[in-house]
Amino acid sequence: MNIPHFEHWLHTHTPQLNTQAIQRATQRQNQLTKPAGSLGKLEQLAIRFAGFQGKTQPVLETIHISVFAADHGVANEDVSAFPQAVTQEMVRNFSHGGAAICVLARENNAQLEVIDAGVATQEPALENIISTPVNRHGTANFTQTAAMSHEQLNQALAIGYAAAKRAHANKAQLFIGGEMGIANTSSASAIASALLNIPAIAMTGPGTGIDQQGIKHKAQIIEHALLLHAEALQTPIDILRCVGGFEIAALVGAMIHTAQLGIPTLVDGFISTVAALLAVTINPSLTEWLVYAHQSAEPAYKTLMQALKAEPLLDLGLRLGEGSGATIAIPLLKQAIALHQQMATFAEAEVSGKIEHL
Repeated sequence: MNIPHFEHWLHTHTPQLNTQAIQRATQRQNQLTKPAGSLGKLEQLAIRFAGFQGKTQPVLETIHISVFAADHGVANEDVSAFPQAVTQEMVRNFSHGGAAICVLARENNAQLEVIDAGVATQEPALENIISTPVNRHGTANFTQTAAMSHEQLNQALAIGYAAAKRAHANKAQLFIGGEMGIANTSSASAIASALLNIPAIAMTGPGTGIDQQGIKHKAQIIEHALLLHAEALQTPIDILRCVGGFEIAALVGAMIHTAQLGIPTLVDGFISTVAALLAVTINPSLTEWLVYAHQSAEPAYKTLMQALKAEPLLDLGLRLGEGSGATIAIPLLKQAIALHQQMATFAEAEVSGKIEHL
């Protein structure tokens, strides 16, 4: 696939939601056999999907999940409870269908692909894994130098662009992006701290399960990196290049290009939401194409929601990643759309509607 340089597509506006379909879907909601607003967020979800699809009665049958995996040089700074080798071991688990996201994708009849965007390994290619690594060693250690070069950043964004193209070719009505990469909460926290101009300690959490002393050390590592790159952190793209990850860049590219192709994204937890914050900062027209699935157990997640002026659908204490939390929310979206489609109107059911007082 011939993929243009990110400067030629990343800022291209996404289409606007179909306002006529939204108006008609809202009118239908007001005619269904229930008090208006009684199904709360489910009503708004159905109406939003009407706007996404340009249909009064939308459908949700084809869901495309792309999980991007990559390693991080900052893992050498002892910021994770697990060794870097776990990234490759989990990719092998994805390949065999044994990870949480594999189970959830099967249960939801969703299309799942796993993309090696830069896992540090010398192993031969794995079955069921799309191998398009930017760098076989993962990103550079961002406490010493920029995480990636300009060309590597373009390649990583292009991996997401290509995933969006595959989702569109598969006629996806919803996209979910997942991630896997030991130390990627450090990268996500660094990005969020730089974007929001908030001290690193406020954006740093346990990630894979480190203790309070580990969190403090992790925040110090991030703060050191932000000081090292301070002069270079002028734009969201600069921030992504200096302290980001290949899989995070791929998520950014995928979210933006799926929206450009008319496909909404159901955003997963902390890392994916940092990617979403970065993506909407780069391309604000993306905002209305994002639905936030669940509240991550990472403490800084609430700050991200405040910055995005958004609310997640669920709060289940999840912090696994992989796109798992978003996939768990799929049945909620399907039920919202089913209620919108299948409930009778007051007229159809011969039920008296609300009395309007003059």
